[in-house]
Amino acid sequence: MAGDDVLDTLLLPLRSGEVALPESGAALFVRARAGTALNAMAGVQWHCQQSFKPFADTLVVAGHALVADDEARYPLVLALPPRQREEARATLARAFMRLTPGGLVLAAMANAEGARSMQADIERLAGSTNSVSKHKCRAVWAVHDASHFDAELCAQWLQADAPRTIADGRFTSRPGLFAWDRIDPGSALLAAHLPVDLSGCCADLGAGYGYLSVELLARCPQVTTLDLFEAEARALELAQINLARCEHPALRQFHWHDVTIGLPGRYDVIISNPPFHVGAASDAGLGLAFIASAAHALLPSGQLWLVANRHLPYEAGLAHHFRNVRSVAQAQGYKIIHASESIQ
Repeated sequence: MAGDDVLDTLLLPLRSGEVALPESGAALFVRARAGTALNAMAGVQWHCQQSFKPFADTLVVAGHALVADDEARYPLVLALPPRQREEARATLARAFMRLTPGGLVLAAMANAEGARSMQADIERLAGSTNSVSKHKCRAVWAVHDASHFDAELCAQWLQADAPRTIADGRFTSRPGLFAWDRIDPGSALLAAHLPVDLSGCCADLGAGYGYLSVELLARCPQVTTLDLFEAEARALELAQINLARCEHPALRQFHWHDVTIGLPGRYDVIISNPPFHVGAASDAGLGLAFIASAAHALLPSGQLWLVANRHLPYEAGLAHHFRNVRSVAQAQGYKIIHASESIQ
């Protein structure tokens, strides 16, 4: 997979000796991903940071330690910056901030996702870089030299990734999240078609920063509990802020969770705008996994309200898991689907 290619390229300078592993102790790996190449790196303890639950779970299974974003310093920091530019720059800035004096940052990206821009950004921060390319990816490294490091630019990039209000102050969001700087039109379409008599125990799968959950509570006074499931911790933190503004009495619970492996509860109503991308690649299998998890978690009288891009082939999966499936609306390239009577 492309993700493995990026990880393999990241570790090339370590395997070749162009970048030295710490003589003792640990190295930090920001936005870490597990993989055979990482597991094969002997002689170093990896302290891993990962806010995306599926990747975090695979790191734990592989025996790597997950650590919080604290003030610890390391002689070597690895990073796999995301594609979104502001978040990527902030990731690089944080990596440099976690170095001991004279320490080194090593980062990698796929060429098609911004490797050239990443190298230019590291050069702007550190003054100079080295690089190696393979698998249509690029690994770039630079030493933190205080005499050349642009601390002011580093602070600017950290601030550019900070949470801020959007949608006329209704929501708090930040770069890198899905539809981070606007109301997603598909989600808005689903919200507009939610019946006001939805009630009981509800769940929002792939809740993001909480837009659909806020709209559900605004429209449906008979909701008693609402569970938000979100794999990206950066989004879930903001969903808690956004839901705290709602005066609705429903009990809210927030779950850092990979929906594709199933749900821990049973529900009267599930709403969802499921993801359909892994990185830059489209993957309808994600949405189908969300549909399967929803079907297994719904009570016998429960119902699923779903929005999807019109071209996504979800109908066969819906028919496999539900006896009743109907198209509620189609507009702006989206489709709203209502499904009930799940087949357990």
